[in-house]
Amino acid sequence: MKVGRLLSRSSSLSNRFFSSDAKFSGPGLEDFINGNAEKWEKPLSRTSSTERLRIPYWLKTEFPSGKNYNKMKDALSDLKLATVCQEARCPNIGECWGGGDSHVSTATIMILGDTCTRGCRFCSVKTAKAPPAPDPNEPTNTALAISQWSVDYIVITSVDRDDLRDQGSQHITETIRKIKEFTPSVLVECLSPDFRGDSSCIDSVVNSGVDVFAHNIETVKSLQNRVRDPRANYEQSLSVLREAKQLSTNVNLLTKSSIMLGLGESDDEVEQTMVDLRANGVDCVTLGQYMQPTKRHLRVEEFVTPSKFDHWKEVGDRMGFVYTASGPLVRSSYKAGEFYLKNFIQTRRQKGSEEKVELY
Repeated sequence: MKVGRLLSRSSSLSNRFFSSDAKFSGPGLEDFINGNAEKWEKPLSRTSSTERLRIPYWLKTEFPSGKNYNKMKDALSDLKLATVCQEARCPNIGECWGGGDSHVSTATIMILGDTCTRGCRFCSVKTAKAPPAPDPNEPTNTALAISQWSVDYIVITSVDRDDLRDQGSQHITETIRKIKEFTPSVLVECLSPDFRGDSSCIDSVVNSGVDVFAHNIETVKSLQNRVRDPRANYEQSLSVLREAKQLSTNVNLLTKSSIMLGLGESDDEVEQTMVDLRANGVDCVTLGQYMQPTKRHLRVEEFVTPSKFDHWKEVGDRMGFVYTASGPLVRSSYKAGEFYLKNFIQTRRQKGSEEKVELY
């Protein structure tokens, strides 16, 4: 059959099964024949409350595997450590844990257990009003594991522990100090809870020896109530990030936050969120695609195109962020970003300067 007839028949079938009312989005047979499928970047947005969007090609990743991946998985299991990579079903787990023989594997270790006291509608981490008590050996076990991996940048995060008197801040602080004791050269990023805005908790963590203090604002102001647990809010997150800088005795401390896209936000709202983060002293920002972890969680309203993420990277750079990571698969803890920040911190220390350093 000639290509022309095949295209004609394909078009006819498309008209029969996918009328204009169905709003079918995606590359057709013509695009694959003409080699244009990979160029397709039509925005994918939900048009009804019951519609479930198909995942576009730019969000598909390989199933995690490999020697380094299995080695890290076994090491974490042996020491009874949890990672946000597993609990949050991160799509980059194969890349970060596998790394390849010539790359250092990285992981974001989640401490204070694997059960959170909050129930954000985007997160797949288990929830309970009264999770099990923290493991007193966890700070030492975490530091021991990291010392055996020979990593030079590590991210520590935790579940929210509203059930604890200090909300887990001392446990986090002790973990970071143990890591620095076991491996003085390692750079530590802490992806922190909001501690309900308690300044004493923030003070403890930012003065623990941490190099990067991260706290995620998650989404734009108008969607906070819909997306996050009621105990979290926009102004509180901005306050936590602002106080981190004010309370730290480390003049070189970097602060960082992350925004999920695809939840129904407008471009103006995303830009305003970035403006607000910068106005509160945030140095680094990451933007990534929200992915629905299970059917019980919020649905994706839109799959944002790679070109739009490139746009937000340019906006972040213009605003003066030290580092802006923006892409469909970018997450708050992201291997490429950690590599950049490691070099930035080392360069800043060598120069003994608080000013922005151009690495490239």
